Amino acid sequence: MKYIVVQDNQGIPKYKQIIHSIEKAVSEEKLKKDEKLPSVNKICLAYSLSRDTVLQAYDELKKRGIVYAIPGKGYYIKSTDIAVKQRIFLLFEELNSFKEDLYTAFLDEVGDHVEVDIYFHHFNPTVFQKLVQDAQGNYTKYIIMPTNLTNAAAVIKTLPANEVYILDQTNSDLNQYPAVFQNHKKDIYEGLTAGKFKIDKYEKLILIFPGFREPLGMKDGFVNFCKDFSFEYEVLAEFKNRNIAKGEVYVIPNDRDLVAVIEKAKQQKLILGSDYGIISYNETPLKKVVENGITTISTDFQAMGRLLAQMILKGKKQQMANKFSLLLRNSL
Repeated sequence: MKYIVVQDNQGIPKYKQIIHSIEKAVSEEKLKKDEKLPSVNKICLAYSLSRDTVLQAYDELKKRGIVYAIPGKGYYIKSTDIAVKQRIFLLFEELNSFKEDLYTAFLDEVGDHVEVDIYFHHFNPTVFQKLVQDAQGNYTKYIIMPTNLTNAAAVIKTLPANEVYILDQTNSDLNQYPAVFQNHKKDIYEGLTAGKFKIDKYEKLILIFPGFREPLGMKDGFVNFCKDFSFEYEVLAEFKNRNIAKGEVYVIPNDRDLVAVIEKAKQQKLILGSDYGIISYNETPLKKVVENGITTISTDFQAMGRLLAQMILKGKKQQMANKFSLLLRNSL
């Protein structure tokens, strides 16, 4: 108790004085891992403080991973690494090569004094809800990829509103939160428009869109482009058991479907970029070399990771669409 110093007229909020006192005691080894802290009531009585003030201090230390609570017993030192100023909960839908680029860029940008725990919901609403519920109160920031999960907004609203950031996909139900996102409807429309001089030589555009994982705006942007420029088009839920006709261009969000289309074309002895075309979604290094190059509409995932990190480090609260590009290659 002697290591806690709380004084009036210091110009520092009293909850922060408690935090600084505990940090100093940890750094001087007066407090060690698993050692019990003074009770909330004891600190309140000793320094004439409200319970809210003491709880605010302990909650902040808990979010940073320095303190843990045992219900009915009290608060204890969890970690002596007081250099960690932020502890971030990062919830991805899945890990793939381009999301790995995003994650790596984010880690590089936030630096050494931020601890990041990454989780995956795999497009499962039950898993999503459990992970969010289990994380409540244990982090300083929550970064969420809600994809198009039903009820995602209601689950996210259980978290502290000023600590939540939305990543990759957002919607009108999440407008209150800062976000770095892809505008899929706009991006695919503008990407196809930029490649129209190549698409013009084909007869029909086909979007393979199962609709389970794919952003809904992608379909809207594709259909709007086809209607605005009078292209014949079709939206397929799956490619299975289909023959490719000459003059078709396939717009393919999922790499599994990309492989299926290329394999089918080889069976039919069709030449990519001549007999038929492909526009893929999301850049990966392999798309530069597969079939002499696959045309891709893609956001810059590394830029997305850096932008999000800068928003968090600077305390900015914005909604920012990440830049995208059309990468023209021999498949079109």
